[in-house]
Amino acid sequence: MAKELSRIWYDTDVRSVLPAVQALTLLLVHGGKEEAVAEAEHIASMMPQAEVRKMPGAAWEVAEMPVWAEEVRAFLGVKPPTVDLHRVLAAVLFTDIVGSTQRLTETGDAAWRSILARHDERARSEVSRYGGRYVGSTGDGLFATFDGPARAVTCAQAIAQAVADLGIHIRSGVHTGEVELDGDDVRGIAVHIGARVAALAGPSDVLVSQTVKDLVAGSGLTFEDAGEHELKGVPDRWHLYRVVA
Repeated sequence: MAKELSRIWYDTDVRSVLPAVQALTLLLVHGGKEEAVAEAEHIASMMPQAEVRKMPGAAWEVAEMPVWAEEVRAFLGVKPPTVDLHRVLAAVLFTDIVGSTQRLTETGDAAWRSILARHDERARSEVSRYGGRYVGSTGDGLFATFDGPARAVTCAQAIAQAVADLGIHIRSGVHTGEVELDGDDVRGIAVHIGARVAALAGPSDVLVSQTVKDLVAGSGLTFEDAGEHELKGVPDRWHLYRVVA
């Protein structure tokens, strides 16, 4: 079969029909191969409206495909996709230590710094264990993102258990929505919603938005209604739910 395909390839001569091709024609060729460039230019010379563009490299590489595709788009007058590739869907988790100022007053600066350091170490460890991305510290808590909301909720529960022997309680909020990636930073309205949800949680509470509750159906997590709330700076009223198991 290979021999027959090669015979057909080399026996086929289209030079006689090339002058009949009246359409605008683009020939892309690797600029690093002199023989290929000469062949492309010879073919183009026999066509009324053909042009040759030399491309980088001397062999086909997958990494080069976007460059070749862009040349074809430009030739056809097609605009490139306008999808914002810096926006992704993510579950955002915010945690906060309840009564941190009072604990600081009770324990003193040095002792509180030690407690906070151990809290941060354990919390970051749980985020890693549940496949999340630690974005940054919020002072007395953290901000992390996850590919799925169920893992974010479970991680919040795990963090609360991990720091319980330090004599501190945390509150957590989870929301799922599109976020904007800016280097190591994560931004967007979904981030603000997650922070506002966490601020409404009580000691040891994990509050979630309606979106999270709907998305984790079948995960085994159970919730109780926490009512509708206004989230500061966010339009509309938001129905929240408290994780109970």
